[in-house]
Amino acid sequence: MNKKPIDREGPSRPASGCFKIVIGADHGGWELKEAIKPLLAELGHQIEDVGTGNEASVDYPDFGMAVASAVSQGKADRGILVCGTGIGMSIVANKQPGIRAALCHDLYTTRLSREHNDANILVLGGRVLGKGLALEMVTVWLETEFLGGRHARRLEKIREWEERLCG
Repeated sequence: MNKKPIDREGPSRPASGCFKIVIGADHGGWELKEAIKPLLAELGHQIEDVGTGNEASVDYPDFGMAVASAVSQGKADRGILVCGTGIGMSIVANKQPGIRAALCHDLYTTRLSREHNDANILVLGGRVLGKGLALEMVTVWLETEFLGGRHARRLEKIREWEERLCG
């Protein structure tokens, strides 16, 4: 588990300016996941796709756990999850200590998920978002910095609570 205290000034980008991003989806999010990958590559980010590889029915927890574990363990800087509505993936991802997975529906919630909550996983609903909006949301999420300050104090409380619960 990532037990590092929350940076009160907000985390900086990696020295390269790009992130290692792990991405995953179930069958309901596969099409949108496939549309997001070229954008991530175009923006210069390193991508690890943990699946699924097509629209055949699969169990969303398998992919949600894979992405959340990679981010929690520091194997990736950030994660993106997509399922039909985003609800299932956000539930699964937030079970992992150190994860702040944000289910976003528009540009406003996307921006605030980073500024106020330092979300390290973006969750999208492949069946409820248009592709154009979803791609714009991914860009905003990657470009928005955490504000730190009073928001860091709140996230530190969450981190401390997780540490008490999880050891």
